[in-house]
Amino acid sequence: MLHSLNPTAIFLLVIPPMLWAGNAVVGRLASTLVSPMSLNLLRWALAFLILLPLAGRVLRRDSALWPQWRRFAVLGLFGTGGYNALNYLALHTSTAINVTLVAASTPVWMLLVGRLFFAQAINARQLLGAGLSITGVLLVLSRGEWAVLTQLRLVPGDFYVLLACLGWSVYSWMLAHPTPESASLRRDWKIFLLGQMVFGLAWSSLFTATEWALTPAHVDWGWPLVAALAYVALGPSIIAYGTFGAGIQRVGPHVAAHFINLTPLFTALLSAVFLGEAPHLYHALAFALIVLGIALAGRR
Repeated sequence: MLHSLNPTAIFLLVIPPMLWAGNAVVGRLASTLVSPMSLNLLRWALAFLILLPLAGRVLRRDSALWPQWRRFAVLGLFGTGGYNALNYLALHTSTAINVTLVAASTPVWMLLVGRLFFAQAINARQLLGAGLSITGVLLVLSRGEWAVLTQLRLVPGDFYVLLACLGWSVYSWMLAHPTPESASLRRDWKIFLLGQMVFGLAWSSLFTATEWALTPAHVDWGWPLVAALAYVALGPSIIAYGTFGAGIQRVGPHVAAHFINLTPLFTALLSAVFLGEAPHLYHALAFALIVLGIALAGRR
């Protein structure tokens, strides 16, 4: 049963954008060290090894995972396998501001996917919340000067992010509508996430093999890449996916989607810490708009 926003749900849903902001920074820094599909495969392979001792029993022959393999194959495609691969690919082919701008449309796509495929009604309050949240993101991206947005030009990488957002919307609604057969797996987030990783790794392996066959793929091993992999495997993968899934169970995808738009703000904070770029007034205004959008969408 879905509930309105409460401190526990807010805490669970704030953690992922914090970690995903770091993932965007690390992904850009690592773009010269490893090809995008290879980075995604290495990320989830390491996350799988970390989680295996804690939830490996889900791989047994008598596990409830295997009768549900089709559902988990879809979750693995839209979640661990495809979403992050498309974002890493976009970081190679588009600018950071374009990528973040397209990703800001996630709440809208979440509402549309819920309406078209999961029979979820859309009300005026949800639309207003989505509009306020996206306006806050646009304020960050334009650095408080709306004329900056007129200079944007769409490139192929922007469409990769759009596909990622659509896939993430389907993934989120599937999390919110588990089948009765998968109830036993949902009780333990580690088991549920590892079950997704099994199929996500299969998809990632397929994408990586295609990358190495058709492009000049590369992996430049060294401590910088090892450190990057350690972060993206533990934080944005295991912790973020676990808390996001738990948050969706409490408030639903249409509310959880608005928290994703906190990512640009956390990115600005990381820039202030690591790059010496001080926050500005428009960051505070954007934060207020996004929080107001979350509050409107989360009211019941």
